[in-house]
Amino acid sequence: MKKPSYLIISLLVIVAMSLTLVAGCGGGDKKPADAPKAKGPSGTVMIYTSIYPDIIELIKPSLKKQFPNLEVQWFQAGTEKVMAKVAGEIEAKKIQADLLMVADPSYYLTLEKQNLLLKYDSPVRKDVKINKDKDGYWTGVRISNMIIAYNTAKVKEADAPKSFKDLLDPKWNGKIAMPSPLLSGTAYVTAGELSAKYGWKYFEDLKANGLKVEEGNSAIQNKLVRGEYLAAIILEENILKIGAKGEPVKVAYPADGTIVIPSPIAIFNTSKNQEAAKAVLDWFLSKEGQEVIVKGWMHSVRDDVAPPKGAPALKTFIDKAIKPDWTRLSAENEKIKETFRSKVLEKK
Repeated sequence: MKKPSYLIISLLVIVAMSLTLVAGCGGGDKKPADAPKAKGPSGTVMIYTSIYPDIIELIKPSLKKQFPNLEVQWFQAGTEKVMAKVAGEIEAKKIQADLLMVADPSYYLTLEKQNLLLKYDSPVRKDVKINKDKDGYWTGVRISNMIIAYNTAKVKEADAPKSFKDLLDPKWNGKIAMPSPLLSGTAYVTAGELSAKYGWKYFEDLKANGLKVEEGNSAIQNKLVRGEYLAAIILEENILKIGAKGEPVKVAYPADGTIVIPSPIAIFNTSKNQEAAKAVLDWFLSKEGQEVIVKGWMHSVRDDVAPPKGAPALKTFIDKAIKPDWTRLSAENEKIKETFRSKVLEKK
C-alpha cells in the first residue's frame, strides 16, 4: 500500500487546524445575527368612528395583515356621541383619537375651522372620485345612502313608496319611521336636506301622518322586519345587509333623490403617531381597503371597486341624487336640530 503523499498530509493538517481554530474562537457561542427591523408603522393608533361594530370586526383582520406591528384601537358610537366625546376632549385639550371616521361630512368642516385636522395629501387621494377637500384635511372614505325601505311581506312592490313625498300618503299613517337627527349623523344630513328641499312643513306633515323617530337605523330595521313599520327612511347598508340574510325588506331609491353621504376620514393634528395614522388612511383609500368597505355594504369612493352586493352602481342614481350642502349643514347644525326637535319630537 502506498504511503499518502506529503502534499495530502499537509492539506489534512491545515484543515484540522482550521476547524480547531474556529471552535477555539467561540464558534459554538457565536451571537445570532440581529433580527431584521420590523417593517411598517408600529405603536398604537386610535380610530373614533360611527361605522357599525360588525363592520369594524370585518375590517380588523385586513388591517392586522397590512400592519402586523401596529395596534389599532377603536372607539365606536353613533356620530353624535362621537362628536360629544371629541368636544369633551377638545375642551380638556387632550384629544385621544388619531383618526376620525364619522358619518356627517359637515362636522369635518367645523374641525377644519378649529385648526384641529392634519393637512395630508395622501398619494391615493387621486383615485378618490367623490368628496375630498382641495388641501387634504379630509377625504371621502365610504359612501352611505339614505333611502326608503319597505317590508316586502306587507307591501307589494307596485304599492311601495317611490319618493320621500310619497310617505305623506295616509296609507302609511303610523307605519313609517326615521332615525333621530339628534343622534345619527346621516339622519341629521337627511333632515337638513329634506327641509331645504321641501321646507319644514314636510316634516310637520310627516309627523301628522304618524312618523315615528327612533334612536338609530338599527332599531328601525328590526321593526321593519317585524312589520311594525311598513316603510322607513333608513341607511341603504342596513337594508342590503339584512336583505342578504333573507329578511323581507327591499330598498327603494327615491325618485326625488337618494341622499348621498360620502363620509370622510381625517387625521387629528394632535396625533402622536402621525406616520402610522397616514399609513392607515392610505390603506383605507386604497383599492384593497375600499373592497373591505364594500363588504360592509357601503359604496366605494373609487370607481374601480364594484358596488356592494345587491346594490346598483352609484353612477345609476348619482345624477338624480340629493347632494348635500356641507357648508350650510356645518353652519346651521344647532339650528336644524333645534327646529327638528320643536317641530317633530316635541310637537303634540
